[in-house]
Amino acid sequence: MKISVGLYGTSAHQIALAMIQGFNKHYTLFRQSSREAKSRFEQSDWQGVHKAVRERIRFYDDRVDECVERLRDDYDAQHIDDSTWQQVKLLYIGLLLNHKQPELAETFFNSVTTKILHRNYFHNDFIFVRPSISTENIEGDDSQTYRSYYAKENGLRGAIHSIIADFGWLRPFADLERDVDHVYESVSRHLNAMPRREVNFQIQVLGSPFYRNKAAYIIGKAINGANEYPFAIPVLHDEEDKLYLDTILLDGWRIGLLFSLSRAYFMVDMEVPSGYVQFLRSILPAKPRSELYIMLGLGKQGKTMFFRDFIYHLHHSEDQFIMAPGIRGMVMLVFTLPSYPYVFKIIKDVFGASKNMDRATVKRKFMMVKQVDRVGRMADTLEFSNVLFPRKRFDDEVMAELEKLAPSCYEIDGDQLIIKHLYIERRMEPLNIHLDRMERSNNIEGLEHAIREYGSAIREMAQANIFPGDMLWKNFGVTRYGRVVFYDYDEIEYMTDCNFRKIPPAPDFETEMSGEVWYPVARNDIFPEEFATFLLASPQVRKVFLKHHKDLLDPKFWQDAQQKIRDGHVEDFFPYPQELRFVNTSKQLNE
Repeated sequence: MKISVGLYGTSAHQIALAMIQGFNKHYTLFRQSSREAKSRFEQSDWQGVHKAVRERIRFYDDRVDECVERLRDDYDAQHIDDSTWQQVKLLYIGLLLNHKQPELAETFFNSVTTKILHRNYFHNDFIFVRPSISTENIEGDDSQTYRSYYAKENGLRGAIHSIIADFGWLRPFADLERDVDHVYESVSRHLNAMPRREVNFQIQVLGSPFYRNKAAYIIGKAINGANEYPFAIPVLHDEEDKLYLDTILLDGWRIGLLFSLSRAYFMVDMEVPSGYVQFLRSILPAKPRSELYIMLGLGKQGKTMFFRDFIYHLHHSEDQFIMAPGIRGMVMLVFTLPSYPYVFKIIKDVFGASKNMDRATVKRKFMMVKQVDRVGRMADTLEFSNVLFPRKRFDDEVMAELEKLAPSCYEIDGDQLIIKHLYIERRMEPLNIHLDRMERSNNIEGLEHAIREYGSAIREMAQANIFPGDMLWKNFGVTRYGRVVFYDYDEIEYMTDCNFRKIPPAPDFETEMSGEVWYPVARNDIFPEEFATFLLASPQVRKVFLKHHKDLLDPKFWQDAQQKIRDGHVEDFFPYPQELRFVNTSKQLNE
C-alpha cells in the first residue's frame, strides 16, 4: 500500500534535485576520466588506458546505486504515492531545460526509478519511455562540439597544421611536415586530383580526439560546394615516443569500422554528447545512434535508444521469434527475429554435462569481454533485465525450449512474456555454416579467406590477453565485411591464467594407442597440439589452416604471447589495412 506524501513530508522537488545531482556527479566523473585520456596518451601509459576503460564500466551503475540508496534512506522513496512520482518527473524535466546532457539524464532517471518502482509503472507517466527534451542544437559552455578551418593564406596544408596544433598535444611530432604531405597526397589520390575550392570550402573537426588503445583519432569532414568528405586520422607514437599521423581514412564505411561494437569503447571528452552523435551521424548515416552512444562509452544511453528502436520495429513488423540457425550451444539459448539483425541470448538453467560452471561465472565472462580490448574480434553484447516481449510473437519451438531449458529465466504476465536476464548482439553467419557453404560451392578463395580470418582472430585475441577456450567453428561468426568474430564467452580465460603445454611422449606404444591420457592435466592446462583433432577434420580446411596458422598448434606461440603480456607489452592493432598506412607509402616511394 502506498503511503501519502503528507504523512512523510516528502518533497517531490527534493527527490528530483537528488536525482539530477546523482546524474551530474556521474557525468563529472565520466568526463574527468575521458579528459585524462589525453595525458595517458601523451605519456604512453598503455596499461593505464586499459585500467581506465575497466574502471569506467562501473561508473554508471555505482552512481545509480548511490542515488537509489539516498532516495530510500532520505525520502522513503519506495513508499511514495503515484501522484508524487508523476510530480517528480515533471519537476525533473524542468531541471533539464538548459542541461547539456538531457538525454543521458533522462536515462539516469529511468535507471533509478526502475530499481524502486514495480514494472507496472514502466510507462511514460512515471519514466521516460519517450524523450521529453530535444537534443538539437545544444551549445556547450566551455567547449565547441566541432571547430571549423578554412584554407586561406596557408592553403590546405596550413589548415591541416592548424587542426593538429589545436589539439595541444605536449609530445612533439617526429616529422609533421612529412605527415601533412602524406595526408595531402592521399586526399588527392582518393579524389583523382584536388577539386576546385568552392566559396563555402571548410574543414569541420570534432573538438576532442577519440582515444582508444594506443591511438588518438581526429574525426571530421571537409565541405566543398554540395559535397561532404568524411575523414579520420589516427595519431600514434613511433619507437622514439614521438607522434606521427599513421594514415587518413576517407571512405565512410572504413570510418564506420572504427565504431564497430567488436572494438573497445572510445574515450572522448564531450560536454554535449548529442552534438558529437549528430556530427558522427552526418558522416556515418547508416550507423544507428544507439551504437554511436555505446562506442562513446555511454552504454546505458545506447541501450535505451536501442530498445526504443526495437519496440518501434516490433510495432511495425509481424514475424515471429525463432531459434537462431546453427548448432545449439550447451550454455546459452539463442533466438532471433528474422526481420531484425540481432540475436537474443539467455543463460540456460541447466548446462551441458561437459560445462563445469554456473550462471554467475557466465555473467562474469560476459562482463570480462566488456572490460578488455576486443581488438575487432569479439562481439559486444547489450545486457538487459526484465524485458517485456509480446507473447504472441514467439513461435512454439522457442516457447518449448524456454520451458524445457530456462524455466526460471522468464515469466508470463497476461499477453506479455518477461525475460529476466538477456544478452543481445549483432547477428552474424556462424562460421561453420559459412565454411560448409564455401566448400559446397567450391569457393576456394572464400574458404581460404574465412580460415585465414579465423586464425587471425585467435591470434589477435591471444595478443590482447584473451584465450577463447572453446575454439570450435560454431562459436565464431562472419560479419557482412567478411571479418571473423568470436561470440561464445562461457569458456574464455585471460592468457596469463593459462598453462600452455606440449604433450609429453608416451612411455610405450601400448599406452599411446590406448586412448587414455597418460599425463597429469590441471584445470587450466592447454595442449595446442590437440586443436587439430577437433578443428581440422576436413582435408581441405586442414591444408589451408596449416598454410597460414600452423604455429597456433605449437605451445611456443602461446607461451611467447604470454611472456609479452607479462612484460607489459601492448600490441598495436590497426582497424584498417596495413597497406593504407603512410609508413608503407614511404617504403614504396623509397623502393
